[in-house]
Amino acid sequence: MSDAQTLGMLERRRIEAQILKHVYDELKASQGVEVAQRTIANAVRQSAIEQGKQMAAEVGGKTSLASFQAKQDLWTRGDALKIDVIESSDDRYRFNVTMCRYAQMYKEMGLGEIGHLLSCQRDGTFCEGYDPNLKFKRTQTIMQGASHCDFEYTYQTPEQG
Repeated sequence: MSDAQTLGMLERRRIEAQILKHVYDELKASQGVEVAQRTIANAVRQSAIEQGKQMAAEVGGKTSLASFQAKQDLWTRGDALKIDVIESSDDRYRFNVTMCRYAQMYKEMGLGEIGHLLSCQRDGTFCEGYDPNLKFKRTQTIMQGASHCDFEYTYQTPEQG
């Protein structure tokens, strides 16, 4: 069982953020906010892709929208997210997040200004590593001030694309 499965994502993100906070603060002081945010964004993006690849390997490379949905407990464990499912089918999964403890946690840690880099940007880039047929769309996040996050995942095979 991987660390993510044992801990749940909220606790894993807390540990990562405790380390990245120091890196971010050092980069801001030495290189400025723009470079610090770009560096954190790039590092977290690569981490999300790698995590997607690891999770794809856990299902023997037999990824699908259903196999992705089966992993949702990792992100919601411990009441980390409150989700209202709008649609769930073989090729589309839409839901709203109405409560996000990730956003609360980053704000409490003094990382609200980069919480979207530490967490939200992972949602789409994870798909790149997990299955390139899994596409992601979102127009707003709680982290950046919206009332809810709107998630839409679609599964498109190359012939559908």
